[in-house]
This record gives sequence, C-alpha cells and structure tokens, in this order.
Amino acid sequence: MPSRVILYGRAGCHLCDDARAVVAAVCAEAGEGFDEVDIDSDPALRARYGDEIPVVTVDDATVGFWRIDPGRLRGALS
Repeated sequence: MPSRVILYGRAGCHLCDDARAVVAAVCAEAGEGFDEVDIDSDPALRARYGDEIPVVTVDDATVGFWRIDPGRLRGALS
C-alpha cells in the first residue's frame, strides 16, 4: 500500500533536502511512512511540478511546496 505522504522532488535540489528532513521528522512523530518521487523520472510529473518543488502531498492533497511547514504537515496527518 502506498504511503499517505509523498515528497515530490529531484536530485540536487537543496530545498528537497530540507523538505526531506522536515517530512522524515514529522512522519516519525506521527508513526507514518513517506515515499519520495523523483519528478525527472516521469515527463508528466516534470511538466506538472516543474520548478515548484519540493511538493508534499498527504492523501493526494498538496500540503505545501518549496518550504514545507511542519505544523501544516502535522495538521494534515491528524
């Protein structure tokens, strides 16, 4: 079963690295896992997200992009 939380990003993206740390910490607190998707592996995702990465979704709803707010992510998981 896929995770509720998905982090969309790409290699070499410093904001994606920052987002990964936030997502990992919040998901660990909430007992949730998360999946990462490299948008450069799929032309449709690259077209959809472009430079608006990282993007974090919970249950397919966008929770944030660029700078991920831990409080907002916690709220989406509750």
